[in-house]
Amino acid sequence: MVGDDVAQLQRRLVELGFNSGRADGIFGPDTDSALREFQAGVGASPDGTCGPETFRAFDRLIRTVVGGDAAELREHVHLTHLQTGVADKVIVVDPGSLVDADMCHAIATRVEGRLAALGTQVLLTRPARSPGTALTEAERAEFANSVDADLMVSIHVDRSASQLPNGIATFYYGHPRGGLYSHAGRLLAEHVQTELTTRTDRLDCHVHPRTWDLLRLTRMPAVRVEVGYVSNPLDAKHLGSEAFHDAVAEGIAAAVTDACAPMVVG
Repeated sequence: MVGDDVAQLQRRLVELGFNSGRADGIFGPDTDSALREFQAGVGASPDGTCGPETFRAFDRLIRTVVGGDAAELREHVHLTHLQTGVADKVIVVDPGSLVDADMCHAIATRVEGRLAALGTQVLLTRPARSPGTALTEAERAEFANSVDADLMVSIHVDRSASQLPNGIATFYYGHPRGGLYSHAGRLLAEHVQTELTTRTDRLDCHVHPRTWDLLRLTRMPAVRVEVGYVSNPLDAKHLGSEAFHDAVAEGIAAAVTDACAPMVVG
């Protein structure tokens, strides 16, 4: 039910134009529905089991039908829905890091305040730091899915054994070696990265695709932003500053607003 073979099945279904959802390697309801639809279309038993008969049908069709763009079309539809203004959106803000949970929560609440002032419904994945077991990435992704969020932004600080790593980086769903990725997620990541590196003097570590659970399991565009390293003296100095927290919050709010801005034609 989970693994690379499932991801390969999902990619094959997408190439043939069937909506199996994101190629996340999890055999969920969307994959089951797409597989049954494919089986019915080729005259196989629509039982949702990918057995020899179904594989033979794939092999017959995959030679002549390749390069399907069902996933790209769905991303285009999502972008069209997204770019209608920020006021009607549901945004999940995740103070995700355990390295300095209080700091991440302080930034998250600043983002919440700025977006709420624009008429956006903002939901945090957790309240201020409290004792207990932290939610996993999968659980935080499921929370965002359950509230039907339009976007998710996860805020992190990091720590390294070396004092050298520093700067700001933003991540979106996609495989580091190329292939399918979230177009809307990449757009949001680029907006966030540009805003944060423009508003602060921290090193620009660019945007990168990753298949982490938080990015892979969310059904909406999601990004993870690393705002600095507490192990780097200069980063740590900025991370301890409320002015820096405000600049980061302003940047994330502006990036979300830009990502949701209506397209200008002409």
